[in-house]
Amino acid sequence: MSHILLWKTLVLSPVVLGVTVLVCAKAMAAAEVASYSEDTKPKAAQTEAPIAANASIFIQTEQPKVNQQLVAQKTDENKVLEEVNRYSSEGKNQNSLSQVTSVSQFSDVQPTDWAFQALQSLVERYGCIAGYPNSTYRGNRALTRYEFAAGLNACLDRVNELIATATADLVTKQDLATLQRLQEEFSAELATLRGRVDSLEARTAELEANQFSTTTKLVGEAIFAVSDIFGNITGDANNTVFQDRVRLDLQTSFTGKDVLHTRLAAGNALAFTQVGNDGIAINTTEGTQTFQIGSTGNNGVIIDWLAYYVPIGPAQVYFAGTGGIHSDYVPTNNPYFEDFDGGNGALSTFASESPIYRIGGGAGAALTLPFGSSGSFFKPSLTIGYLASNANDPGPNQGLLEGNYAALGQLNFSVGDRLSIGATYVHGYNGGGSIGLFDGGSGNPGTIRVVGTNQANTLLNASSSNSYGVSAAFRPSDKLSISGFISYHDVTGVGADDDYEAWSYGLGVALPDLGKKGNVLGIFAGAEPYARNRGGVFAGTGNDIPYHFEGFYKYRVSDNISITPGVIWLTSPGQNSNNDDAIIGTLRTTFTF
Repeated sequence: MSHILLWKTLVLSPVVLGVTVLVCAKAMAAAEVASYSEDTKPKAAQTEAPIAANASIFIQTEQPKVNQQLVAQKTDENKVLEEVNRYSSEGKNQNSLSQVTSVSQFSDVQPTDWAFQALQSLVERYGCIAGYPNSTYRGNRALTRYEFAAGLNACLDRVNELIATATADLVTKQDLATLQRLQEEFSAELATLRGRVDSLEARTAELEANQFSTTTKLVGEAIFAVSDIFGNITGDANNTVFQDRVRLDLQTSFTGKDVLHTRLAAGNALAFTQVGNDGIAINTTEGTQTFQIGSTGNNGVIIDWLAYYVPIGPAQVYFAGTGGIHSDYVPTNNPYFEDFDGGNGALSTFASESPIYRIGGGAGAALTLPFGSSGSFFKPSLTIGYLASNANDPGPNQGLLEGNYAALGQLNFSVGDRLSIGATYVHGYNGGGSIGLFDGGSGNPGTIRVVGTNQANTLLNASSSNSYGVSAAFRPSDKLSISGFISYHDVTGVGADDDYEAWSYGLGVALPDLGKKGNVLGIFAGAEPYARNRGGVFAGTGNDIPYHFEGFYKYRVSDNISITPGVIWLTSPGQNSNNDDAIIGTLRTTFTF
């Protein structure tokens, strides 16, 4: 009965979308009346500080994430904040204007400049031209009509002052006629400017009175998902579930170019249990969905990610205190499928990024170093990183250097803004009792794996691995994106018959802005990580290729809300064609704020 209910829910999803649009429209209208803000919008994911993971990606997605991180989408209120911050920064950096008494005080104004005499007259005759405290005039900067109106108003005030102090002989009749014409020409701009300044002062006072922090902003994402899995025995072993996950990201910047992420997370999402035709549960993570990663199980709150991005010279540097993964800092070349937080891209962990980035994680550091000029058509860069799963544990065979770790190196190539390619190498080490090769940095027995079959994940003893991958993304037009990857994993264990090889590959096609700006239709197909011909305890468990097919359509209800119905079809679960195919249906709703 639960399966019939979910299918009806998916079939009626267009109706649900329509009702949601209506309700959200009314809710937003009511919010506009109740709030002084004009239009609340959420960043995707990314952060206004540098986004390291996309430092060398020029195929733009709907949100730019940093990366892997929540990106705060700008609102009208955010624009006001940006103006306030910009003006504040100018003041702190001594970029504010101050009066000068001689044109020679300007270090960037020379007697040979075509406007030198005009400036000299305005400065020394009328004293109505201001400069910057660093002794510059910056005359080559673009001037708006509002800025000209402000300068004109200063000159008018100065002329009135001269007249009032009986120094009218300094002002000629011709000057007064010219100024009168200018005053009439810019009267509308002057009035508008006064109104804007008054409004800005009032709104700035309101923001200062209610601001959370001068250096930190809060970005959040909440996911509600109705999901079920269908299949012969597997379908009977599972029920329709309603799961959630919430992430609150405190993004702090100390210089305006760096960003510290302190992320709180809670969730109750669990992956489905798949059962073979023999009635025994299949120990596999095929079909695991992104919002099921990092779940606390009972909505308990934890700090699941602590990371710092900072530019050092031309390099973008990344430090992770906990919860770091490789896709935090390296381009994954999978736009529209990878959204770096799990609420707006593909449904599954497999379709969102190459499994090579799921090897290891935790605490460590990384950097991306670009080569060549920033304006060149061909933009190569090098990314290297090191993450340790048990870096905080001082015990034997643990810690930053002796515990589980994964070291990554990737060459990135961007050709214009249409093509990006990555060649990746990861060397990993897993001690005895590790959960699996694709553990996403969990490093502790009892936690879930992230992607792939049991044969591809299971490490019988302490093992080292060498993984090689290639990923690419091509955008032939603004309405079409094609991306894909392939990875090979060579695992060497310390025990007998402990060595094996694993493969994975996938190809995705995304149609952005289909039906409406912000919508995405995605279709992905490939093979989750699998290992064939493993003997020993794996003899007879399955030697087939487990294919994964996925389709989803993200419908953008508003800037803050999206609804994504989708289907995942898994063939030969557990690498065994004797097991019935499994089909996962999901209706995911994501709120960003």
